Amino acid sequence: MGRKKHFSEQKIENISLEQLQRGLPNLFRKKINFKQTFSALKFPNYKLWFIGQIISLFGTWMQITAEGFLIFELTHSPLYLGYVGFASGIPAWLFMFYGGIIADRYSRRTILIFTQTLMMLLALTLAVLTFFQVVQAWHIILLAFFLGLANAFDAPARQTFLLEIVDKENVINAIALNSTMYNSARVVGPAIAGLVYAAFGPAWCFALNGFSFLGVITALIKMNIKHTIYTEPRKSITKELKEGIKYTATHPMIRNLIILVSAINLFGISFVTLIPAWAVKILHGDATTNGILQSARGVGALLTALMIASLSSSKYVYRLLTIGIFSFPISLIIFASLHQMTITLLSLFWTGAGIILIFNLSNGILQNLVRDDLRGRVMSFYSFTSFGFQPIGALIIGIIAEHYGESNSVLICAFITIIFSFVIWNSMRKVEKLNVL
Repeated sequence: MGRKKHFSEQKIENISLEQLQRGLPNLFRKKINFKQTFSALKFPNYKLWFIGQIISLFGTWMQITAEGFLIFELTHSPLYLGYVGFASGIPAWLFMFYGGIIADRYSRRTILIFTQTLMMLLALTLAVLTFFQVVQAWHIILLAFFLGLANAFDAPARQTFLLEIVDKENVINAIALNSTMYNSARVVGPAIAGLVYAAFGPAWCFALNGFSFLGVITALIKMNIKHTIYTEPRKSITKELKEGIKYTATHPMIRNLIILVSAINLFGISFVTLIPAWAVKILHGDATTNGILQSARGVGALLTALMIASLSSSKYVYRLLTIGIFSFPISLIIFASLHQMTITLLSLFWTGAGIILIFNLSNGILQNLVRDDLRGRVMSFYSFTSFGFQPIGALIIGIIAEHYGESNSVLICAFITIIFSFVIWNSMRKVEKLNVL
């Protein structure tokens, strides 16, 4: 399982935005070029990954949608929606940074085959419990914890795996296409889940998700991956972890991007936890309504991801990042304040678009800035912002909603998000001393 990797010694450089704009190798030369929208698919390994992932992701979004609605049906409490999210995030705090070290040391494909197989077994376990009508809230919470454990090792390997299946010039395009397939599944998966849930029950949603993992596992097995060779002796895990933390903390651009996505994951994304309760209590709907709301957010994210994949000018990266930083919390305030179905769907569309602008562009910039020998560790910090902070945000908004209602809880988090977004955006400009954002 072990493999070696060759890399040259590099200094930790504080790369400015201006340098980054000049240095991204031919990633963005034209404004929009639809011919390059799917350029990463010219790599055979990435094509396998794309096909396998999109099959798996349809199942994943069916389970996410059905699981949230099921636990709300079992408990009638928004707080339990927060418990599920929190349980899935505990392993990120305990193991994700070590997952980054593992991703730097060993075959990422092997890691992904193992973690995806574990996720498949967890989904099938939940399906069996639900088919036999013995599923309880604590079962869902416990299985969410084990899913979080698998993700703690899966996410860093998955984030860094892209550069093994595409070249560096196509990495942002590959990230955008990943987001495209993710959000295509988010558009269709919840809608299908709502229909399947209403017609046949939640167990079939979980079972279909379990079998969908066969797509990505098969794709990983079929890939022809070139193994590079390590020449530098390995350090202890503690030293490697400290090295990754120091690099991230002392690189201004990387540090600010990590702080940005941390704030969005902690306070902004938490509203998603309440969508099942929102569908029932605010909009007076059912499982189908829940699926439609989830899909509306996915449509905005999907179209934005396609737009990013077609962009070809470096200056637009930072302009779009700024648009995302501010449009997301504003859309969230509208979502929380106006409860008419059409306005709700439109605001969810724009929240989905804003999230993708922030996460895709931040991810792409990080992938191009980070040293190759530290890629797994730095991207584990990036993954941690999602898997570590989103569950805490879910618990916080669940507690607030339990006492003050769903609308007020989303409004509070939205205002906190917009304050943090402005402070961090302003800090990024001051650090670089360039007016390019």
